[in-house]
Amino acid sequence: MLLQIKDNGELVKIADILELINPNTDTVQAKEQQGQEEQQPDSYKKEALVFPSGESLPRCWIDANYKNSTP
Repeated sequence: MLLQIKDNGELVKIADILELINPNTDTVQAKEQQGQEEQQPDSYKKEALVFPSGESLPRCWIDANYKNSTP
């Protein structure tokens, strides 16, 4: 799955989807999609990522207590 870094608009390829949707982790391993060579994985904060359309990640992927708090 490809996501976008909010600050610079670069795309990153998520290494493990389960890590992304787990609300108990605040970072995810991904590889930047630059050039033609495979990049090394790096750690990214979920709050710094969005879908390529610009839409934010679902709250249930980021906040483990999303059911108990008010929006």
